[in-house]
This record gives sequence, C-alpha cells and structure tokens, in this order.
Amino acid sequence: MSYTIKVNGTSHTVDVDADTPLLWVLRDNLGLTGTKFGCGVAACGACTVTLNGKQQRSCVMPIGNADGAEIETIESLGSSSTGKALQEAWIAEQVPQCGYCQSGMLMAAADLLKNNNTNPTDEDIAKAMTNICRCGTYNNIRRAIKRAAKV
Repeated sequence: MSYTIKVNGTSHTVDVDADTPLLWVLRDNLGLTGTKFGCGVAACGACTVTLNGKQQRSCVMPIGNADGAEIETIESLGSSSTGKALQEAWIAEQVPQCGYCQSGMLMAAADLLKNNNTNPTDEDIAKAMTNICRCGTYNNIRRAIKRAAKV
C-alpha cells in the first residue's frame, strides 16, 4: 500500500506494508540513517523523531498510522536556531561519548525547547528526556540543554 509522509519538509510516497515501522521507512526507503535503531520497543529513544510537532519513537510507529504526517528527523535539526544551539551546546558540553543515542537525545531536547522554554528546570529536563544513554552522560546532557535554552 502507498503512504505519503512529509519528512524534513519534503513529501515522500512509499509503497510498504501498513505495519512497517516508521524507523525502517526513514532508514531503508528514504535513506535517512541518522535516526537509529536501539531497542525496538520504544524504551531507549534512539529512534526519536518529531511527528506532527511531538516526540515519537519511530521504532513502534507503523507507517499506516503516520500517513499524511509531518516528520522531522535529526537530519534537519541544524536548520532551526534551536537545533543549531543544541548542536553547539552538545559539542561545548562534550555530551557524545559513543554517540549512538545522540540523534534521539537531540530530537527530544529540541522538542523540550521548541516552545521557547528558556529556563528549563532539572525536573523539566528529566520529564522530557526519557531516552537512555548507555555512556551515562546525563549531567552533560542537562548542562547542554540549559546552555542551548539561553541562546
């Protein structure tokens, strides 16, 4: 069956089964490999994208439920001022270690800051950032989010 999604501002029509996870459509059909597979059960957050303006774990979102959706992936993050500020803060605070979770972390952080939250508390960050980092850089992530929020 055919499904149409708008990814990073560009419309794409894909012919896949309705239950194909959005993650695999992004990676395999559209060649957008920045979004990562981590656990496959929406627990780790490596696959986080923005779907119609809200965080979504793409590993459990069937394409059939995303038909007509607007999706943003890590590939477009730097095109917004918030995304650019997050990328710069991530580097300044030395967040990445292995880096595998970073695309999902950055997308979750961007979702937190998108509503001009210029002073997120530790509680705000903890509530929004449910992604898992195997390297344990949570303190760096928190500092980076607070740095980016002030830009």
